[in-house]
Amino acid sequence: MVTTTALEAELLELAGSVPDPELPVLTLRELGVVRAVRVGGPDRVEVDLTPTYTGCPAIEAMTLDIERILHGHGIREVTVRKVLAPAWSTDDITPEGRRKLREFGIAPPRASHASGPVSLALGPIRTRNAQARDPETEPVRCPHCGSADTELLSRFSSTACKALRRCLACREPFDHFKEL
Repeated sequence: MVTTTALEAELLELAGSVPDPELPVLTLRELGVVRAVRVGGPDRVEVDLTPTYTGCPAIEAMTLDIERILHGHGIREVTVRKVLAPAWSTDDITPEGRRKLREFGIAPPRASHASGPVSLALGPIRTRNAQARDPETEPVRCPHCGSADTELLSRFSSTACKALRRCLACREPFDHFKEL
């Protein structure tokens, strides 16, 4: 078991306070991508950062922002390591992060109750909630009115992490942070 010092916990909190460059309503801690901070000597710190997916274009901006905030708190040498295992999952988003996504108008990812690979079903682009086909699948709820009566318009939206959906009750389009 790895023990964390008080200084490492403080630095982890600082690194985690950085806003996500693509979703600035969330911090990196709320997104669940800052995994660990290790103090390697006087004024030397190593931060483990797991991207949301391997080709995430925001990883460079996250790294620079983490370095900037830790340099600003007196740490001279900051190394941010990209750690791919264990892989990031949308289950890593904190409850606070999910609440903030909803308030920002983005449907948060549904909670995964299984471990292992996420199944990917290819089919029609415009689909209604999976609830009608699979009663055990939680529907994607509209972040504006809360209705579960929504449809998928496009598997991709403003970023690769989000899909574009529309509420059939209030007719508002919205982003849905896809489950991984």
